[in-house]
Amino acid sequence: MGYKTIYSFKNIINEALVLGPNNRHIDLIESFYKEEILVRNAEVKIPENSDKENILVMLFEVLETIFENDIALTEVDILGIMNNLTVENGDVIIKLFLKKEILITTFQGKAVFPRTLNQKLYLEALTNNDIVFAIGPAGTGKTYLGVLYALSRLKAGEAKRIVLVRPVVEAGEKLGYLPGDVKDKIDPYLIPLYDSLNEALGKEAVDKLIEKGAIEIAPLAYMRGRTIEKAVIILDEAQNTSRLQMKMFLTRLGHNSKMIITGDVTQIDLPSRDQSGLLEAVKLFTDIDRIKICRFSRYDVMRHPLVQKIIERYEGRHGNQSL
Repeated sequence: MGYKTIYSFKNIINEALVLGPNNRHIDLIESFYKEEILVRNAEVKIPENSDKENILVMLFEVLETIFENDIALTEVDILGIMNNLTVENGDVIIKLFLKKEILITTFQGKAVFPRTLNQKLYLEALTNNDIVFAIGPAGTGKTYLGVLYALSRLKAGEAKRIVLVRPVVEAGEKLGYLPGDVKDKIDPYLIPLYDSLNEALGKEAVDKLIEKGAIEIAPLAYMRGRTIEKAVIILDEAQNTSRLQMKMFLTRLGHNSKMIITGDVTQIDLPSRDQSGLLEAVKLFTDIDRIKICRFSRYDVMRHPLVQKIIERYEGRHGNQSL
C-alpha cells in the first residue's frame, strides 16, 4: 500500500510541537480518525486510499497555527478541536485560541476562555440573556463556566452577589437528617461549585466572600418566597428538580439579575423521568426572548479523553436521552 503526502510543516520545531511529547498528540489523532499517519522530515503522509485527507489537512493547519503562536495545547484541547472541526470552520477554531475571549484570570494566573464552539455560544448567551439553561453531560464546562461568569460579573460590580442553589433531596434523603446548620448540610452537594470558585479565587478569598454574603449558599427548598435582585443565581443539577420546584425557582428572578440553570438529563434521580422540572422548562421556554437554551454534547467534554468514550458507550447502550 502506498502513501501520499498531504501536509508539510513550516519547520521541524512546529512538527515537534504538533507531534507532542513521545508522539502522544499524533497517537491521539490516529485513534480519533482511525487512520494511519506517518510523519517524516516535516511531511505528513497517509494511505493513498484514505478518505480523511481534507479533514486531516485542516487539522494540521489549525494545530500548527496555534502552536506557532506560542499557545500550549493539552491532549484534552486537541480532542476538543477534533470534535469541533470541519473542513469549513478551521478559521473559527483558530480564533477560539488566538483571539481568546478571556472570561476570567484565576488567582494562579490561568486565563479561562471558551475552548469549544458550544462553550463560546454559551458565554455569548450568558451575556445577552437573563435566563440561560445549559444542558449536557459531565465535563462540558456548563457549571464551571457558569460559576466563573458569575464571578466576572461580581468583580465588575455588575452583580452584588452570587447565589448557588442545588436540589439536595434526590433519593429520599432530607436535609434534616444531616448534621450541622444549613451550610453544613448543603456543602457536600455543592463541591463542584466550590471547586470552581476555589480554582478561580483561592479558598481563602472564597471563604471571605461567603462571610460577607457576596456568595450565598441556598438549598432549593429555601428559595420559596424570595425575590433576588442584582445577583447571578446558579441552579446546578437542575434535572433533579420537580416541576413545581422549577416553577418556584424561575419566579424568584428579580431586577438586574441573571439565572443560570445547569443539568444533565441523562442523570435524572427522580422516581420518574417525566417529573423533571428541567425537561418541562426547556419545552416551555424555547421561544421566549431573553431566555436561551444551550445544549452540550460529548464533543464538548473537556476532561480526560476516556470520559468522552465512556459517555459514547452509555449513549449507545441506552440511547441518547438528551433534549
